[in-house]
Amino acid sequence: MHEASLALELLKITQGVLAEHGGSRILRVKVAVGELSAVEPELLRYAWEAVTLESPAQGSVLEVEFFPARQVCPTCGPVQRSPGSWLPLCVSCGAPLRVEGGDELDLLEVEFDVNGEKS
Repeated sequence: MHEASLALELLKITQGVLAEHGGSRILRVKVAVGELSAVEPELLRYAWEAVTLESPAQGSVLEVEFFPARQVCPTCGPVQRSPGSWLPLCVSCGAPLRVEGGDELDLLEVEFDVNGEKS
């Protein structure tokens, strides 16, 4: 489960942010996870809970914003598809489809406690 190593890296980064700003406790972390990033959001949340035990992030919330990949026809534009399914060709014109987005894996926000106040 590589989500555990990702959660550890997130913890390391957020602890750096906490130290840089003089915070005492991490309250909330928000990350972007794309459909093609090979990261399972629920497993990442579970791993976060495990790696934050006995740390300044214990009890914090990991919010995951999920970004689906899109398939786009160069002629017709975006193509509707079911999650997890892929179409090789446009159903309208037969042109090859390209994939856009869905590769996000970014730290978006860190909320922490500084002297009893949120930051």
